[in-house]
Amino acid sequence: MKTFRVARIATAGALVALTACSASSPGLLKADGVERVSVDGAAYAAELRSYRASAFGLGEALLADGGDASDGNVVSSPGGLLIALAMLRAGASGETAAEMDSVLGLPAENRDEAMNALLASLEKFDGDPGSVDEDNPPRKPVMHAANGLFVDKDVPTGEQFLDTLARHYGTGVFPVDFSNEGATKPAIDAWVNKNTGGRIKEAPAKYDRDNTFSLLNALYFASAWRAPFDPNDTSDLPFTTAAGERVQAAAMHNEVEMKYAEGPGWKGVDLPYADGFVMRLVLPEAGADAATRTGAPAFSAEKLTEVADTFDTAALETVQIQLPRWDHKCSFDLRKVFESLGLEKTLNTTEDFNNIQRKMAITQAAQAANITVAEKGTVAAAVTQINGAVTSAPPQPERTIVFDRPFHYQIVHVETGLPLFMGVVSDPRS
Repeated sequence: MKTFRVARIATAGALVALTACSASSPGLLKADGVERVSVDGAAYAAELRSYRASAFGLGEALLADGGDASDGNVVSSPGGLLIALAMLRAGASGETAAEMDSVLGLPAENRDEAMNALLASLEKFDGDPGSVDEDNPPRKPVMHAANGLFVDKDVPTGEQFLDTLARHYGTGVFPVDFSNEGATKPAIDAWVNKNTGGRIKEAPAKYDRDNTFSLLNALYFASAWRAPFDPNDTSDLPFTTAAGERVQAAAMHNEVEMKYAEGPGWKGVDLPYADGFVMRLVLPEAGADAATRTGAPAFSAEKLTEVADTFDTAALETVQIQLPRWDHKCSFDLRKVFESLGLEKTLNTTEDFNNIQRKMAITQAAQAANITVAEKGTVAAAVTQINGAVTSAPPQPERTIVFDRPFHYQIVHVETGLPLFMGVVSDPRS
């Protein structure tokens, strides 16, 4: 079977026996016999569609929670959260496994193989975030996804769990001493900083010396638009915020061939990046959209799926677009999000993660995300962290769309339809 060239992962018994690496620069655990396998994505079309639906459900929960966005401007990564939860599910059993499958709508079979295929499709655009000139996003998109697992060097971690993460997620595993905050926190933060090109410098969860397990996913995206906006056509124009205030905000203008779609209560476009990705922009009818507690447009998972299905069959049209610039960031306490989803057993079990570490319980879960959208393109990053502890030249435009009031957006991977980033713009000035 074809294999990817990735670091190999140590078995459970090796974790206790290994000499600890310098925690300021922890070494990847290695062992013989476990490599990332190559799978055929075409064989998992149904599972990938389930993952897309699951990501929409997570996106709905993240936007409804709003994180720490007091102004209604929310940016999140349902794609990153989905990958992290799929990794956690690989080590779950019993009622917790059943709850995660049911609540999250995960594929009934071939979960890890399908996620492997999804990650492999993203790897076509992999690159070094540190090499990107963010003032000039690249014509060839950079979509960097990284999975990392930090485990306490003195706590055995399940062989089958590590084997699955190696075979299907390419997850790097690092032995550290969590009781040594001075060494381990900088090591985790360095991993975050490296895999987000410095856009996120620290892990989103507060450091806790009692943890024995920290699972992380990082996503970094940078791309130029297929047709950049002309800065000379950017001007301050009215924008009505979620609070109903009419303000002046920098608005970009362009005329682009792209997919246009509409449905009951909304219309939108798939604004194309240079290759492989689009920014899906969805504008609710004025006064017709429900609101979250942040005052932003609210879309249910069912509505997001309906929107995606409509875009799947939409035709290309020449559209004149007005779009504000924005630069937003947000962080989430994901335990609150999990509670809202109904993942009660997942949050409280001390038995069903024994395949990861005996008597392990989820102690923390957090996400940090940010995005910059301007004339040349988009740069975005997100880190999701789940911690645990052992207890014990165009024709004339046919359409015009003006984003001059709160709207919803996604960065969508075209091949899989996965929403990697999702957010709302309530006030582009903030």
